[in-house]
Amino acid sequence: MKFKNTIVVTLTLVMFMSCATNPFTGKKTLAFVSNSQLFPTAFAQYNQVLTESKVETGTARADMIKRVGQRIAVAAERWLNANGQQGYLNDYKWEYNLIDEDIINAWCMPGGKIVFYTGILPVAENESAVAAIMGHEVAHALANHGQQRMSASYLQQGLAVAGNVAIKDDQTRNAFNQYYGVGSNVLGMLPFSRSHETEADKIGLYLTAIAGYNPDEAANLWRRMAAASSGEAPPEFLSTHPANQTRIDNLTALSPAAKAEAKKFGVTSFKPLGKY
Repeated sequence: MKFKNTIVVTLTLVMFMSCATNPFTGKKTLAFVSNSQLFPTAFAQYNQVLTESKVETGTARADMIKRVGQRIAVAAERWLNANGQQGYLNDYKWEYNLIDEDIINAWCMPGGKIVFYTGILPVAENESAVAAIMGHEVAHALANHGQQRMSASYLQQGLAVAGNVAIKDDQTRNAFNQYYGVGSNVLGMLPFSRSHETEADKIGLYLTAIAGYNPDEAANLWRRMAAASSGEAPPEFLSTHPANQTRIDNLTALSPAAKAEAKKFGVTSFKPLGKY
């Protein structure tokens, strides 16, 4: 029992001492790995991806990805500066690349390294939808979701080790490992990931509007995403992402607030959707 208490106290102290603050919510978040450790690794991985991929340059759509990315980055800096977070982006090294591959995906690594795949562009259809995607992916990086997921994974593994050390009976230990693996994912890691997606949707929608793109298009984008998926998705509680309809409903409800936020920065009208 004494050993178990020691584990609990140690984990509590580690969690307390390893926290960061989300600049958008003000909430404390897990940060077992610092950005000074995370960013160089992310930058190296990004360069490796570019080396191994067919990067499209000099085309209208490649230029559009860079243009949208720059607008979203400026919007992020304006929002952060206005909310007392001057200098927050000092260590970010923004880069925007389009990879010629038929994948419906885009991502942003910690520190601002962004990739769009050409496969997502037909679903996006227009620059405003690209901005919605860009805003969402950038929001993950700004809110340190990668750092939090890595920290949560360390915590999950640490608790598994602690349980195996504390439980002496083989049968009980085997049962613990079986149920802990499933339970910690379904009740812990998956909801944690879905909460990040929902948070990135909100932050990204605000950035999209501040950058001058109509936030209404985000819900339309996800209607097209749903159609492109042909309904092939696991139940929401078994997924890392909210269900498509959940996202559509949330984005529709959040759009007026995003427009109101953009108005604080002098944005009262939005760019025409247009084809890129």
